[in-house]
Amino acid sequence: MKQSAKQDEYDLAYHIRPPKGLLNDPNGLIQYKGVYHVFYQWNQQDTTHQTKSWGHVSSKDLIHWETHPPALEPVDWFDRNGCYSGSAVEADGKLYLFYTGNVRGEDGSRTSYQCMAVSEDGVHFEKKGPLFEQPPGYTGHVRDPKVWQDAEGIWWMILGAQREDLSGDCIVYHSQNLIDWDYDGPLIVERPKLGYMWECPDLCLFAEKDIFVFSPQGMDVLGDEFQNFYQTGYITGQFKANGKFEWDKESVFKELDRGFEFYAPQTFIDDTGRRILLGWLGVMDPAVEAAVPTRKDGWLHALTFPREIIMEEGRLKQRPVKEIAQMRKPVSIASQSSTTQTIVLPSLQSELQIQWKEAAEEMKLEIRKAVQIAYSSADQRLIVSRTNWLSKEIEERAVHLQNGLHSLQLLIESSLLELFINDGEEVFSLRYFVEDENEKNIKWAETAIDSRETTLYQLDL
Repeated sequence: MKQSAKQDEYDLAYHIRPPKGLLNDPNGLIQYKGVYHVFYQWNQQDTTHQTKSWGHVSSKDLIHWETHPPALEPVDWFDRNGCYSGSAVEADGKLYLFYTGNVRGEDGSRTSYQCMAVSEDGVHFEKKGPLFEQPPGYTGHVRDPKVWQDAEGIWWMILGAQREDLSGDCIVYHSQNLIDWDYDGPLIVERPKLGYMWECPDLCLFAEKDIFVFSPQGMDVLGDEFQNFYQTGYITGQFKANGKFEWDKESVFKELDRGFEFYAPQTFIDDTGRRILLGWLGVMDPAVEAAVPTRKDGWLHALTFPREIIMEEGRLKQRPVKEIAQMRKPVSIASQSSTTQTIVLPSLQSELQIQWKEAAEEMKLEIRKAVQIAYSSADQRLIVSRTNWLSKEIEERAVHLQNGLHSLQLLIESSLLELFINDGEEVFSLRYFVEDENEKNIKWAETAIDSRETTLYQLDL
């Protein structure tokens, strides 16, 4: 989403990025009075993780975004070191924001306050301050309130937390009026032992089963799993009327996105009943983050394109929202006459769809000499690799496709790529940087040439 007068070679057109400074977690996702609102963590002055405000954009169609003044800024005693992540709800025609006020002591200690702000127009907010005191047994790392209302009219709040034994947890509150909150203890009684801190919790309630989404910090690499600096994923189960999540213990924590930078997603339900997700594409090693080329242009990081998430035959799927169709301009592709082919992107805002009539056998795709996608039916392993902009070395992420490779959908920007596999059963998101902005080639090699259908679009706002 272009928000600055200056154009640079890595600018983004249809993804949300900050007008300047650093963006991280999406916050307060909601459709309020028919308008979609996206807030996000924002350092307005610098590309570092300091002094976070809530940036704010809105849209009527999830495509064209209007920028508003910051909704929350760290100017009060209870949030002076940052207005940290949170969520939004509508009640009595008003828009309520719930967030964590971060306060640092002179000795470096941290105090977290769960706070609320209210708006009658969706743009100007009045802070109401802290809602309750933190429960015992937890460190100062308690944050990221996600609030929703159940069918009985009860308001629920879950918070990411760290116990005093330095293990990750999630805690629960409930309320009748959004003002007075009762503490219900941990969300999961016998919780999985995953990392030292759980951030950005979310509950997605489906008819078939529920999923608990969270971002644990401090997990060890396990084969192809958990390769990123911090992780984001989910476990399945059922949220009960007593405020407990009974998780399917036979299930495992599954990464929500297999790519390189995905973190801190949040979901919301819009007026049509869709559950829509946006995530942050920016979690990375500090040295790698410091070397991101867009810093020279004064901005850093972006959000994913909005995704609809559904539960289908027991599997969670993510797909770009249908509104993407209004951007599509079809581009003809020459028929393929050999096992190799070069496709020229019509612009650096494009979409490529590939559908195999039968499962793919052997396939390699190179995007702008920077990103490679490879698949072999022999081991059913799909690998996405790129050149790290700091080390200049090739790094990869991979996933095993139990039912083979049947479709790919690529959302391409000048420095961002989202890859949806098998109608959204798996997703890879990543940043990449190509010095030659005129490099627009996709090179393709495949063993079979008559087994697929390929569609290319230019994406215009």
